[in-house]
Amino acid sequence: MKLTPRQRVLPALIACLLCAGAAHAADPSSNFTVSGFATLGLVKTDTDLAQYAIAGQTRGADKDISAEVDSKLGLQFGAKFNNMFSGTVQLLTKSGGDGNFKPAVEWAFVKAQLAPSVAVRLGRMGAPFFAISDFRAVGFANTTLRPPQDVYSQVPVSHFDGADASYQANLGVGTLTLQGFGGKSAEKFERVDVELDRLYGINATLETDAGLTLRFGHASGKLTVKSTSLAGLVSTLRATPFASVGNQLDANDKKASFTGVGLTWDEGQWLVNAEYTQRRVATYLPDTDGWYVTVGRRFGSWTPYASASQIKSVSTNVNNTVVAATPQLAQLRGIVDATLASQQLNQKTLAVGTRWDFARNFAMKVQLDHVRPQGDAFFVQIQPGFNSRKVNVFSIAVDTVF
Repeated sequence: MKLTPRQRVLPALIACLLCAGAAHAADPSSNFTVSGFATLGLVKTDTDLAQYAIAGQTRGADKDISAEVDSKLGLQFGAKFNNMFSGTVQLLTKSGGDGNFKPAVEWAFVKAQLAPSVAVRLGRMGAPFFAISDFRAVGFANTTLRPPQDVYSQVPVSHFDGADASYQANLGVGTLTLQGFGGKSAEKFERVDVELDRLYGINATLETDAGLTLRFGHASGKLTVKSTSLAGLVSTLRATPFASVGNQLDANDKKASFTGVGLTWDEGQWLVNAEYTQRRVATYLPDTDGWYVTVGRRFGSWTPYASASQIKSVSTNVNNTVVAATPQLAQLRGIVDATLASQQLNQKTLAVGTRWDFARNFAMKVQLDHVRPQGDAFFVQIQPGFNSRKVNVFSIAVDTVF
């Protein structure tokens, strides 16, 4: 279980940048601030037949330890121009969908506080699809070692370019926040370009004085997947009597939507997080339903927790009517079936872990996931014999903010 040279360099890189960030952070009273966050994580599994990865990554962990699955470094720069206008830029370094570990601009927006309860932002912002979208990359802000992947891996983009507006109102029992947003997004997903155009959505969040937070969100857009192999298959099908199958497989400018409801309860000692989500897509990607429930209990600096989650494909969105009347058509039908099977997302996960806040702004987490995929699910680098194998994933991470 040797670490690769890339993995050995990563801890030193994070340590150096953490020190640099801490040394150069601006005075809190200044109009300019520098802050950041980092995670150094190690992951291994009990199989070499596939690699456990965050959705979109090209490689992950198997019986050899990987430092790339969870490790990340974020630097955030803020500027306050006056009482109304401010700006934020966030650089995030992590293992991405292009197979590289390099920094990218995650946020870059200006904000106008038009009134105490009304704000408008313009630029690049975190895509607000989930309950913890704004801080999903900040490990220190989350109880679990990583957000439940059976839910959070359904949407392949983490930011969008556009604008949003928010309004807050005090309802007596708590604060209601309404958000509307629109724009577009692009991301690499396992080296494939994925685009969301004409993206728009709404979110409503109620934070009560009793520690309960309720959330509803819905987003719609036009999805494009720029896959050369998929485009070739669609072109071939359209040259046969089964052109309708090709049209269903086509992933250019197709309607996509995502809906989620969430609940968070934190009364000081006990905490509960839960979400239920639905993805609907008018192309070869499946419609999915996902959910998770996480329960934790604080004992001083220790927070043990348990989580259960599931993702289920509810429709393939393609009716493969290709008739195997000839060897060529039989082969074509098989390719269509294999394409659809590779996209199915059926998986259950049980996880237990603990968080230890061992120092100011530092937390260590240890987590064991028992993952039961049907087919490949979110695993990558699949080897013969893996199909529907149960996998145990062992993870340890240190999170910090500065």
